[in-house]
Amino acid sequence: MNPKIPTIKKLDLNSVPNNCITRYWLEIVEDGMGVSINIPLIIAKGAETGRVVGLTAALHGNELNGISVIQRLFNEIDITKLKGTVIGIPVLNAPSFLRKKRRFLDGVDLNHIMPGKENGTVSQVYAWRVVNKVVKNFDYLLDLHTASNGRINSYYIRADMSDEVVRKMALLQNAQIIVHNPPSDGTLRGTADELDIPAITLEVGNPNLFQKGMIRDGLTGIHNLLGYLGITDSEVEEISEDTVICKKSYWIYCDQGGLLTVHPEVAEIVEKNQKIATMRNLFGDVIKEYFAPEKGIVIGKSVSPVNQTGGRIMHFGIMKN
Repeated sequence: MNPKIPTIKKLDLNSVPNNCITRYWLEIVEDGMGVSINIPLIIAKGAETGRVVGLTAALHGNELNGISVIQRLFNEIDITKLKGTVIGIPVLNAPSFLRKKRRFLDGVDLNHIMPGKENGTVSQVYAWRVVNKVVKNFDYLLDLHTASNGRINSYYIRADMSDEVVRKMALLQNAQIIVHNPPSDGTLRGTADELDIPAITLEVGNPNLFQKGMIRDGLTGIHNLLGYLGITDSEVEEISEDTVICKKSYWIYCDQGGLLTVHPEVAEIVEKNQKIATMRNLFGDVIKEYFAPEKGIVIGKSVSPVNQTGGRIMHFGIMKN
């Protein structure tokens, strides 16, 4: 089945019918032939009005797990028991999704230039219209991402843990790791914060594929939040005591090039001075070994063997005492 889905120029929640799930194509910009570039919206609006939760995925065009999380969520929502509205955008960066690329058409990372500009570059205008046509409708935002090319991630959350509402949103995800990360300029999460929309980033696994386990974990956390907010009647699972909370995180980089092997697994705790990576030359000789500068946890790591000077080794989290 491929039912005709209406195309709209602007999202007006007052015109969206109650007590049903509605799909739209939302016009964002036009391409070089004057053809509209649209993004998909799925809107579940209950019979009772209430808070609006927004879920976004594929802001980077090769980050796919979030698409399946959103699709499955809407398949599981019981609209007859919904109190409020859930808006899902399975693909936020349509041009890059079609090209299977991380960055936008002009080579810019959309998650570094939010909220964009009304009259700016190609990427700035696209970002501005996404924020103003959709994101401003949200009361809460969950932005779903994955690792980038050549790297893998644990299931972790970026959140401003000094904000009590955001802290609760993060804990309810029952992720492997939460990283305290105040909203930085240029991100969608940061823009939401500037609009007084509590927001978290969900890093759900690896790029360019669907991972059933990660998708299931991400979905469970979102159901948990919707139940906690009273938007659905989902049972709220007890907050996991196994989640590792990090007060900060940083990347460890190579200082020379070669063939890199990173030894610890994601979500593994490593001790200070533990060997974390080995660099070999093309003849197979070990030319450098890397060691943990302090005790921490592996949030993500490089899995591409070819690594030049300045390449990433590991995303390293420093745990809260």
